[in-house]
Amino acid sequence: MTRLTKKVTDRLRGVPEHDIDEADIEVESTAHAAAGATAVAVAMRRAVGQMGVRRAASTLTRLNQVDGFDCQGCAWPDPDAGHRHVAEFCENGAKAVAEEATRQLLDREFFAVHSVQDLAGRTEFWLGKQGRLTEPMVLRPGATHYTPISWDDAFATIAGHLRGLDHPDQATFYTSGKTSNEAAFVYQLFARSLGTNNLPDCSNMCHESSGSALVETIGIGKGSVTLEDIHQAKLLLVVGQNPGTNHPRMLSALEEAKSRGAKIIAINPLQEAGLVRFKNPQNAKGLTVGTALADLHLPIRLNGDLAFFQAVGSLLVEWDALDHDFLDQYTTGFDAYVDHVADLDWIKVEASTGLTRAQITEAARMIAESPATITCWAMGITQHHNAVGTIKEIVNVALLQGNIGKPGAGVCPVRGHSNVQGDRTMGIWERVPDHFLDKVRDEFGFEPPREHGLDTVASIEALRDGKTRVFFAMGGNFVGAAPDTEATEAAMRNAALTVHVSTKLNRSHVVHGGEALILPPLGRSEKDLTGGRPQRVTVEDSMSAVHASQGPLDPPSEHVRSEVDIICSLALATLDDSPVPWAAFRDDYTEIRRRIARVVPGCASYDEKVDEPGGFVLPHPPRDNRVFDTPSGRAVLTTTPLEVLEVPKGRFLLQTMRSHDQFNTTIYGLDDRYRGVSGGRRVVFVNPDDLRELGFAEGDVVDLVSEWRDGVERTAPSFRVVPYDQPRGCVAAYYPEANALVPLGSTAEKSNTPVYKSVVVRLDREGRGGATDGGSHGSAGQSTGSHRVDEPHHLS
Repeated sequence: MTRLTKKVTDRLRGVPEHDIDEADIEVESTAHAAAGATAVAVAMRRAVGQMGVRRAASTLTRLNQVDGFDCQGCAWPDPDAGHRHVAEFCENGAKAVAEEATRQLLDREFFAVHSVQDLAGRTEFWLGKQGRLTEPMVLRPGATHYTPISWDDAFATIAGHLRGLDHPDQATFYTSGKTSNEAAFVYQLFARSLGTNNLPDCSNMCHESSGSALVETIGIGKGSVTLEDIHQAKLLLVVGQNPGTNHPRMLSALEEAKSRGAKIIAINPLQEAGLVRFKNPQNAKGLTVGTALADLHLPIRLNGDLAFFQAVGSLLVEWDALDHDFLDQYTTGFDAYVDHVADLDWIKVEASTGLTRAQITEAARMIAESPATITCWAMGITQHHNAVGTIKEIVNVALLQGNIGKPGAGVCPVRGHSNVQGDRTMGIWERVPDHFLDKVRDEFGFEPPREHGLDTVASIEALRDGKTRVFFAMGGNFVGAAPDTEATEAAMRNAALTVHVSTKLNRSHVVHGGEALILPPLGRSEKDLTGGRPQRVTVEDSMSAVHASQGPLDPPSEHVRSEVDIICSLALATLDDSPVPWAAFRDDYTEIRRRIARVVPGCASYDEKVDEPGGFVLPHPPRDNRVFDTPSGRAVLTTTPLEVLEVPKGRFLLQTMRSHDQFNTTIYGLDDRYRGVSGGRRVVFVNPDDLRELGFAEGDVVDLVSEWRDGVERTAPSFRVVPYDQPRGCVAAYYPEANALVPLGSTAEKSNTPVYKSVVVRLDREGRGGATDGGSHGSAGQSTGSHRVDEPHHLS
């Protein structure tokens, strides 16, 4: 292939010849509809460009099908078998498959040309576009380049480090949400066989707050609805969530609900295109007119959701819009709740939410009049300091009207990664309950550790403090996803060994320990012939449905291995005289599923059930029988103090968020067409009135500086200002670029989830390192921070 031909081919496959030039950013008007013909065109262009016509067709037609493989993207559930479209995927699902199934390969010659120092200067976008990793690579202590290593030598290297630890808790085993149930089960088994519960996962950074609140209030940390419930609901609240980008197939479910007479309330600081109008590409109306979705949009101020739901609850009590039979039979805490909301301070509610009493009352009337309501939420709720309290208030409102355990009603935390819920079900949790450990002991004949392990934030702190020496990541991009980028990177560099099981290059590979390994696994779209036989894996979606997944494509290289193979082979190299049948697990995943059936609650006859078309649904006592596994045996209404997050004059609350052209830290492209931005990513969305007050104009470039109580200023430089309609005092920017601004110690109460959605920042003119022209500011280097106020007269 000539050099010119390769350049042309790379361009077609989406491989950037150069890195992002933020000077190329273009800003246009925002969109007022999602999907449609444009989404189809973009999806096909990306899929064909990276996979080719034949490969794209053979792959996409198997995506989310009963006999196919599960999408690598979000965890939105599939329709029942027999009710799926031929094209049962969305634009971003097609992008996710194209990223994994790309024909672009990244081999040893690439690493010979590019030093780690060179790669460290590249963006996530450029790194991810270099192609699929094809063989294990090692960075030896003091080396400047990654070099090839055999699998046996890689396992021996890791085993040597693990055996050399003073204590098993000096190792941490991270998991991303894409790991299959089978891989997750043997992964947690390996860590506990070593003697540690250090099993942080991406749940710690996303829905940990949901699990914490739901376990306390309804006895199980999962949502209580099915896909059919969404279709049957009479009212849906979509809160702190942008389904048009993050869970696009949810729009089809909302459209179905609308066709049956449902109403929808969107509660979000930004008005997202997907909830304005959905142009369903599966039908003629969708390609032309589309369906208006949200009947009401409430542009709530960041961190105002707790106050909103508490105010709604107070109005339901005042109007006696309550299900008294349900409350009497199934709940506890009602009297204390009534006393609490009786003293509701509407001045504080309006200050916290940025909404008027009339707006909140309008929404409350819709809730009061609805016979079946579902509340859906995502990261816009879970990543605040008071996230657990906010979700408890969501549950309170549901319980007041008996909206748990009846058709078309319930609570619905929408997971953003394809098997993050399944990983937790399989035991990937640093605080797994004793009854799970008892089952592990009884099944495998060893005593697992009982002391709770490290979550994500605690893992970073342990690496920073030298308490952890080995960091092993099963998928994901830990460095890119974690908060406080500078602190996280310093912590990772303090490790003796970092290991990443990854399909593609990312930031975590160039921020490494003294020794580093990259191990390439099979992708979900690829055939798994481990053990000389066709293997399949299983996954769990947001609504507790478990189903099989089996890829159709040939692997990118003979040197890649399945995640199950990698874990079991490492266990064989590390553990002497283990009672766990690692070799049998590696050769036949059916053996893993048989043990899952005996260990994991609700998974009896697991292998047989996943043989059924579409799989099976795990039991959910509150949904199925209105049974609540709480100390009282009842669902719990709770009381949470109403606090207002006040920000000093001239400062703003920042939320980090995705572009439409990304999934988590994977950057598909540079077009956020729903928000009107293309060509770059370093933008900050600001209310036009705030811009005028500060003396900024559209296109100005600013540094974002976060301020927190530790007195440390964290800076993310060179963001272009984009005027955008949102509540005053709120700004937004994309992650991972803005993750540098999130203090490591700023986490949600109880769940310890990083506070990505309410970061106090100021906007400095680029390079000035000091105050803007507007507002009042502390001097450079001095943090004025934020504080919570409990009395209205403290409000500014």
